[in-house]
Amino acid sequence: MPKLIFDIETVGVEFESLDDKAKELLLAYAESPEEIEGIKNGLGLSPLTGEVVAIGILNPDTEKGAVYYQAGKSKLEKSEENNVQYIPCSDEKGVLKYFWELATHYDLFITFNGHAFDCPYLMIRSAVLKIKPTVNLMHNRYAKQPHFDLLDVLSNFGAARWRKSLHMWCQAFDIESPKADGITGDDVARLYKDKEYLKIAKYCFGDIIATGKLYDYWNKYLNIR
Repeated sequence: MPKLIFDIETVGVEFESLDDKAKELLLAYAESPEEIEGIKNGLGLSPLTGEVVAIGILNPDTEKGAVYYQAGKSKLEKSEENNVQYIPCSDEKGVLKYFWELATHYDLFITFNGHAFDCPYLMIRSAVLKIKPTVNLMHNRYAKQPHFDLLDVLSNFGAARWRKSLHMWCQAFDIESPKADGITGDDVARLYKDKEYLKIAKYCFGDIIATGKLYDYWNKYLNIR
């Protein structure tokens, strides 16, 4: 069965670009300057107030991967490093189109926390941009195909209280964490604003590698047929 591991990186719109009603709704329950700042910094967590800036993919059978990433009007060119292609796109629409064209070649899509984040985010953003997804990734969360969410499976589909982050799972299973280099998802907005597009792409692929190793670990020790 052709398998694809994927992960996305997102950023939020500028808060001031929203209309007055949207601002009112977002800040309705904020009671302190810190809470207001937290809401503004968290706009990238929703496809209604954010966008996809990078999608990383890896075929675990061939060990070849790619990252499609927004690079705006920069002069970045396609590059390759350790079987990974880094492909710049001018905008979010280009990133999404690359992904959905590629998706037609795969039957199983593997993520970490994809049910709650990556899958609905991709599909909603695609709809916003009038791009029709080629695969339905918002299906019954208890089905293991076409989307397989490692976090859901490892936490017994939310029944366990310790869902935890990818970093924590990597630490427990002695897998090198993608956060070891000091960059986390919280840094993506800053990197994007600083036009460090390739750095975002490489960070994204770090998550892909860790997810792939976690999937291997699950297959070896927890996949009881």
